[in-house]
Amino acid sequence: MAVFEKRSEDQNQQWSRFWDSASGFWRETAAWRIWLVCVSLIAIVILQLYVQFRLTLWNKNFFDALERRQPEELLNQVLLLLPLCGASIALAISSVWGRMTVQRKWREWLTTHLIAYWIDKDRYARLARIEGNRQIPEYRIAEDARIATDAPIDFALGLLSSLLTAGIFIQLLWTIGGDASFVLFDSQIWIPKYLVVSVIIYSGIVTAAMVIVGSPLVKVIQVKNQAEAEFINAANLLRDVGEGIPPPTGGLEVKSGVFQALQNVLAQWRRLCGQLMRDTLVSHGNSLLSPIAGLILCAPKFLAGSMTLGELTQAAAAFALVQGSFNWLVDNYGRGADWISSLERVGGLLISLDQLNPVVRVDDQTTAAVPLESATPLQ
Repeated sequence: MAVFEKRSEDQNQQWSRFWDSASGFWRETAAWRIWLVCVSLIAIVILQLYVQFRLTLWNKNFFDALERRQPEELLNQVLLLLPLCGASIALAISSVWGRMTVQRKWREWLTTHLIAYWIDKDRYARLARIEGNRQIPEYRIAEDARIATDAPIDFALGLLSSLLTAGIFIQLLWTIGGDASFVLFDSQIWIPKYLVVSVIIYSGIVTAAMVIVGSPLVKVIQVKNQAEAEFINAANLLRDVGEGIPPPTGGLEVKSGVFQALQNVLAQWRRLCGQLMRDTLVSHGNSLLSPIAGLILCAPKFLAGSMTLGELTQAAAAFALVQGSFNWLVDNYGRGADWISSLERVGGLLISLDQLNPVVRVDDQTTAAVPLESATPLQ
């Protein structure tokens, strides 16, 4: 229990230290330009949602015209599809530009500050002398900082889109689906707004399954990233030996260390493969079932004549959209785990650098000096 409490405390410190540093990007004087891009991205999300709603309405009108065999209406719907697709494409392109602009600027700001903090007062050399610190800060600055700044932007926009999509299209399911009743064991069962109830139950089951199955993923990715960093460090030591730089240990130990590090990397990748296979069981199963679940649920009403073909396809599309919104966690679980791992590694680097300071933080008023030998190795 004490081990888990210590791990949780370390994670909280890493999260706090990362955000203390990374949030400075959003507070500086020139940040208003980035905030303006973010507002534009929110507007794009809303417009994309409007276009998506019009596409589901087009879906209904097209299949209703098909069911009634109305060629003129079918032609009108085909012509209407062109501007809708054009608007959707234009908004998607604009979203890519805005999203990647914010990500690029944030990464530039954070990486610049990490490098400046790392090399200031020879911290890079002092950190390298800490015994056991083999995870190479270069990897955290180059790769982990990228992931730590890319993912939050995608998550924020994706979550906003999912919440708005669920809020709008669940009303559509509420209206189209209506109530359902069936006989079970000689008893009449009545379910109000059964499509809404069904999508909530289905999404809850899928999300719970992913949380249970995928919970070890964060730790697996962290260990894999650490193994990769140690392998790079071992290769760098071997390069130094080839250039005539005396190794800290014997030359043979350096050579064998490279192969040992490689075997550790491969072992961690096998472990990650097994975890991703279990995650895929849930995510891929959901991707197969969700498009047809709405059709199956609506089929009885269509066969009974209380739902048109257009309403059937519209309800099925709305069901898939709402279910996808509710299962946002399922779709992003793997990347979320990767992001948490990178965030904690960057936070861990900052904490280790802090402990080399004559003061705890540049902007703090605390003054306790920390001896080099007591600095915490990178996690």
